[in-house]
Amino acid sequence: MAFVQPTTLGDRGIALVPLSLDHEAGLADAAADGELWNLRVTSVPEPGATRKYIEDALRMREEGNRFAFAVTEAATGRVLGSTSYHDILPAVKRVEIGYTWYRKSVQRTHVNTTCKLLMMGHAFDTLGCRVVGWRTDNFNFASQNAIERLGAKKDGVIRGHAPRRDGTIRDTVMYSLAAGEWPEVKAHLQYQLAKPR
Repeated sequence: MAFVQPTTLGDRGIALVPLSLDHEAGLADAAADGELWNLRVTSVPEPGATRKYIEDALRMREEGNRFAFAVTEAATGRVLGSTSYHDILPAVKRVEIGYTWYRKSVQRTHVNTTCKLLMMGHAFDTLGCRVVGWRTDNFNFASQNAIERLGAKKDGVIRGHAPRRDGTIRDTVMYSLAAGEWPEVKAHLQYQLAKPR
């Protein structure tokens, strides 16, 4: 049995549903909101590559090392983006959260905080994870700031770690949150979501 089982997570008008080929058109539309594939530090699918993006995610699900969600509006089903558990390590009860991107029109709203709260809650409280991790490009400062706002701790930088879509090689910034830190982080994120914007 896979460590991460198919599930739908939801709160505050957001539903994380297992990514499927049914999301192809919605995911392409979300990527087009801001032409996000032009950002060299993200994994957003280019026009015409959305089906392969989903097929790759489904193959990785079968292999047990990634579980991708479509981020949707609960009321309408409109696709807002995608996020995943990846580098799933059942033996040490660790997952990472990544492959995350949202249509430009919902960036810097409650969407990311809600998604991370749902995913961390599921990882720690349902899966029994000891650690949740994140990784990002050393030049993706927006992502680094977002991860740090969640309360994650910077573990370090792996130099010369992975290729970018443009062929250059990135350094990867690693972050993590331990299970013992989760209750305080959860309370803080709930406070952030509840306060007036």
